Amino acid sequence: MIDPRPSPPGLRNIIIALFAMISVMGCLWVAAHVGGWWLPLAAAGFAFSNFVLFQLMHEAVHGIFHRRRLLNEIAGSFIAALFPHAFCLQRAFHLSHHRNNRTDREFFDGYQPDDSLFLKRWQWYGILIGEYWLRVPVACILWLVCPWALRAVATHDPDGISARSFGGIDMLHSLERMPPLRSRVEVIFAIAAQIGLCYALGLTPLAWLACYGAFAIYWGGHQYAVHAWSVREIRNGAWNLRVPSWIGVLHLNVYDHLAHHQDPHMPWTYLPKHRDPTSMRPSFIRQYLSMWRGPRPAWGTSPQPELPGLDDPDVKNAARVAHL
Repeated sequence: MIDPRPSPPGLRNIIIALFAMISVMGCLWVAAHVGGWWLPLAAAGFAFSNFVLFQLMHEAVHGIFHRRRLLNEIAGSFIAALFPHAFCLQRAFHLSHHRNNRTDREFFDGYQPDDSLFLKRWQWYGILIGEYWLRVPVACILWLVCPWALRAVATHDPDGISARSFGGIDMLHSLERMPPLRSRVEVIFAIAAQIGLCYALGLTPLAWLACYGAFAIYWGGHQYAVHAWSVREIRNGAWNLRVPSWIGVLHLNVYDHLAHHQDPHMPWTYLPKHRDPTSMRPSFIRQYLSMWRGPRPAWGTSPQPELPGLDDPDVKNAARVAHL
């Protein structure tokens, strides 16, 4: 049977990844050794370059960074270390997002009458100010040294007000589908990569914090703008946001997010061609600014989550997870 989907632009993705990695390291060096007014400029360049790498890791999560499985996995693992993240964790979390999009368990922008508004706002504004990014390396460390802590959060009153208000509980459940050894090796690799960067580039704490702080805010600002206030449907609960075409290309068409959710295995280069011309396209700037008003009263009803598909890369690992 012939796969009707287009082949990923593997060589192009590799070239973009290499240039983005060079840019990331260059910005870190400038931030540490030049300083002055160059520090915020270097931090801004780092935020953009690392966001491009994140988008390429996203392609690898869906198996469309490169048509060769091995290259796809290697690229995902190397790129993840610059987040810093473990590729296996990102895949588990992100595929859970696709299955639970706009359900009550992943409905950050709306609150029910019995929700905790404090937790809802913490979750929401944490996304906008970059605190959401910090949870990723913390989750990686916990998975490495005390996975029982993450499991305790996932199993303790998963349908309670606190769990529902904070959202994303199913992302923790998805950890059970990860290969236990590889995922921990990737965490160790990410730690080693960060230490190696600090040593090789002579980074100062200020330079590292400035660059990763800028990235956390930039990444967070893009994470939910493509979903906020959208219809409550698994596949259609996203937007194709309106930006200048050149910005869309530089961001690897992340703004065509509805097209991505409708077909998650479509490479980024083809998303504009599969954009529904009849769908609304809000402005990204207006969408982002509207998010600062905070979560809104809930609307619609929760869709039924999708089950893991047979093409879910980590489904086969579910029975192999060691309950440590």
